[in-house]
Amino acid sequence: MVLDSASDWSRRRYSYAIVLALAGVGAAFPGAAWALLGPPLAVGMVVLGVAHGACDQLVLPAGQPRGPGAGGWRYWLGFLLGYLGLASLVGALWWAWPAATVGGFFLLTVWHWGSADAPAGPRPPAWLWLAHSCLRGLLLFAMPLWGWPAQTAGVVNGLLAFTGAPTVPAAALATAAAALGAVVVAGHLALWGRWAYHRQWARLRTELGEVLVLALLLLALPPQLSVAVYFIFWHSLQHVLRLTGWLGYAPAPGRPRPAADLVPRLAFFLRQAAPLLLLSCAALLLLGRLLAPHLPNGGAWFSLALVVASIVTLPHALLVTLVMDAPRWRAAPRAR
Repeated sequence: MVLDSASDWSRRRYSYAIVLALAGVGAAFPGAAWALLGPPLAVGMVVLGVAHGACDQLVLPAGQPRGPGAGGWRYWLGFLLGYLGLASLVGALWWAWPAATVGGFFLLTVWHWGSADAPAGPRPPAWLWLAHSCLRGLLLFAMPLWGWPAQTAGVVNGLLAFTGAPTVPAAALATAAAALGAVVVAGHLALWGRWAYHRQWARLRTELGEVLVLALLLLALPPQLSVAVYFIFWHSLQHVLRLTGWLGYAPAPGRPRPAADLVPRLAFFLRQAAPLLLLSCAALLLLGRLLAPHLPNGGAWFSLALVVASIVTLPHALLVTLVMDAPRWRAAPRAR
């Protein structure tokens, strides 16, 4: 099986353009970066960041449209109980073991962003997909640790302090950054060498281009901004565009190029996501209003956003890995 690399490229070019543009603006005007990037990030957080998980309930029925009970009340009851059960479990872990949960959240994010956001292509062996996914996710953490050590330490320790856990000394973070950097560099060189050895030049070019774009983003902007830009305009946008095809979107007649229908795709997705998106926004506004007296600064608000995101990341990541990404790790059926 070959994944749709042509349409994958047409989708991903949007992220390349937006990420480079925002990184360029932030780098050119560092003193005004928050003011300049704030409006697009605020809008993007609603229509992409929050919305990208608002169709999770449709993933299983779309993947098994003819399965028994797909979309029936039993499915909806089971989905609701399973999804909310996993989210409640994460909330309980934050309450009981905040320090361990911070580490677990970072590891889950490494996996989810690395595996879900890797470019499509010919299906590799499962172990290679696993290695590539981990390396891509680790890259997203290693770059800020190397380029913005003090600011990244502030984000990590701010989250730990917010949840009541002890903070990490700067020396320990510096050691972790050095070790993580060595793993990321050595792993990528080995991966790229393998692709070059097997003459997978298109895949190698795509990988090198994406690593360059990500490096420019993660080194040009401080970690809070670069993480927000990545989450919204790379991770969330790519998930939304990928999910439109999963949910049955078909380009209108006369639109032969997938790159020509960004707005119709987003409109299609937002119609599907609207009920849960509106409910999620209302819940977030209520939560923010209730907690506002206890959030003294922007760092506390950012830590709250990470905790809230982590609560739904586990069920969302499981759906993506076990259902949408199944062709990337499941063994291909043997020809009879």
